[in-house]
Amino acid sequence: MSDVKVKYSEEDLKEFKAIIEKKIARANEDLALLEAAYKNDSDNGTNDTSSSFKSFDEGSEVMNKEANVQLAIRQEKFIRDLKNALLRIENKTYGVCRVTGKLIQKERLKLVPHATLSIEAKRAQ
Repeated sequence: MSDVKVKYSEEDLKEFKAIIEKKIARANEDLALLEAAYKNDSDNGTNDTSSSFKSFDEGSEVMNKEANVQLAIRQEKFIRDLKNALLRIENKTYGVCRVTGKLIQKERLKLVPHATLSIEAKRAQ
C-alpha cells in the first residue's frame, strides 16, 4: 500500500476555502462593474458633437458593450467554477485530479483554485 495522499487535510481545505471565498468576492465585484458598464444607458454627452464623430462614437460604444458582455460571461463562468470548487471542498473531493485521481499540487491550487486537473493531466490533453 503506498502512502500517497489521496485527499487534503481539513486544515488545507479551510485554507483553500478562504482563498476561494476571497476570489468569489472579488470576482462578484468585477462582474458588477462589467454589468454596470454594458447596462449603462447614459450617453456621455455626445448630443452636441458633430454627426460624423457621433457615428464613430456609437460604433465604438457598441463594440465596447459587446466586449464587456463577453467579459461578463467569462466572469460568470469563473464564479460558477469557484462555487463548484467550494462544493468539492464540502464533499472532501477538492484537489483530486478528475483524470489521474492523484492530488493536484498545492501551488497549482493556490494559483488556480478551481482546477480539476493536475499539470500532468492538463499536458496530456
